[in-house]
Amino acid sequence: MQQRTRKRLQLILIASFFLAPMLVAGVLVASGWVPGARSNGEGIVPQRSFDGIAVALVDGTPLEWRDPDWRWTVVALPGRACAEACQRQLDLVHRARVSLNQKSARVRLLFIGTPPAGAAAATLMQPWLVGRDTDARLAEWAPAVDDGLVAVLVKPDGTALTVYRNGFDASGLRKDLAKVTR
Repeated sequence: MQQRTRKRLQLILIASFFLAPMLVAGVLVASGWVPGARSNGEGIVPQRSFDGIAVALVDGTPLEWRDPDWRWTVVALPGRACAEACQRQLDLVHRARVSLNQKSARVRLLFIGTPPAGAAAATLMQPWLVGRDTDARLAEWAPAVDDGLVAVLVKPDGTALTVYRNGFDASGLRKDLAKVTR
């Protein structure tokens, strides 16, 4: 009888070696922990597909969220008036893209709204695709302040991954872009 009890205890001990990690993983997932997913922006949970959001580019063509060239999209959503602070952020986002060097071709920049006016602004907007949200479904992401900018990082399959709220650190966006374009 004692031999039998000892064998059962050994079996329970061996089974606990396999069950304990699964239980710990279940608790971590239930608490919202995601391994190795540190981002400088705010993760969009649950992730949303932008596929159904109609964006018309300046030339009249519709934007394809699912990029056949497998490029990530940084969507810039300005406040009601894109003035000095907004334009500074746009420039920093562009510089973040350029700093990726040969990987910069894997990121496209999309500005939704009325672009800023002026000669300097025209130069600033050259690398950006400019479009308008025909259904106004992206308005919920726009900043509450007039001269602000929110950026949304969208996967090549059209899924919104991360949002960078007004006043975000562009170097953090650059780090995230470097991670996703490896």
